[in-house]
Amino acid sequence: MFISRHLHALAIGMQPKKPARTQAPSLSRREIEVLKLSADGKTAYEIARILNLSERTVNFHVHRAIEKLGVNNKMAAVMVAVRSGAF
Repeated sequence: MFISRHLHALAIGMQPKKPARTQAPSLSRREIEVLKLSADGKTAYEIARILNLSERTVNFHVHRAIEKLGVNNKMAAVMVAVRSGAF
């Protein structure tokens, strides 16, 4: 019992005091705009029409945001951007 309490105390002492807050990479203005519109449920076609871009350009901005944020899909990118305060 003594050893398990001692090991537990050592393990607790090795834990970081505050969780390390990772700063999200900076997104471009256009990437933020595209993610905001995606969060509103707009498709790439609709976003392209709103921003006067091609669908391919919209998808490029989405893909770059996904890469920068280190996530797997558009909705995950939106969630990470919102949590980091990007918009």
